Amino acid sequence: MTDQEKKTIREVYLSLPVSPEDLDSLKLGDAVYLNGLVFTGREGVYSRIFEKNIEPPIDIRELGGATFHCSPAISETSPGVYNVPSVTATASFRFAKYMPEFLKRYGIRIVIGKGGMALDIYKQAFRPNGTIYLTTVGYGLGAIYGRGILGVKDVIWKEELGFAQAMWILEVENFGPFLVECDAQGESLFEKANAEINTKFLKLYEGLPQLALKRLGEVCNPDTEVF
Repeated sequence: MTDQEKKTIREVYLSLPVSPEDLDSLKLGDAVYLNGLVFTGREGVYSRIFEKNIEPPIDIRELGGATFHCSPAISETSPGVYNVPSVTATASFRFAKYMPEFLKRYGIRIVIGKGGMALDIYKQAFRPNGTIYLTTVGYGLGAIYGRGILGVKDVIWKEELGFAQAMWILEVENFGPFLVECDAQGESLFEKANAEINTKFLKLYEGLPQLALKRLGEVCNPDTEVF
């Protein structure tokens, strides 16, 4: 394989709901585009389901198995008619504690968000449920993702949670690109990249003299460094 081929990102288009074979074929770093239904969820949704034990008035298992940790930039142009020009992900680690039960209970196969989750969550919750994690690409792509949203099929708990926290069921086409951060085997793109970086980064500490004067948090030991 040439260096150029190694740098090429493979693009994959998936129709929802996905099959196990679809997910097994994905590799870390693949760029994925989705077609079908994607439903959103963040603090308000998870709180109602798991803290208040309130089931949504729809069967989540019938929504295609793909959820997005985000707040769509939605405007209601007329009663029940919505415009979604942009959507931006929110950090997924905040919802990690809900993932074991959430994925299992509702048959979730794709989680989309920002920043990923800890490797142990992937191993303990994602892999046993045949679930992958897709991460958004950098910042400033909200309008690009918005182009893949055809419209709003339904909205749940709008009155109770407001526009930002409600569960939006979005019809999407060529929705992406999202990078495969956790594959079907529970491996993490970020974890592998961090391990490679740390191998080189830790060498920078070798031979550093102790600081004569230092500010709070400044150390020369990677085991106690605060990032």
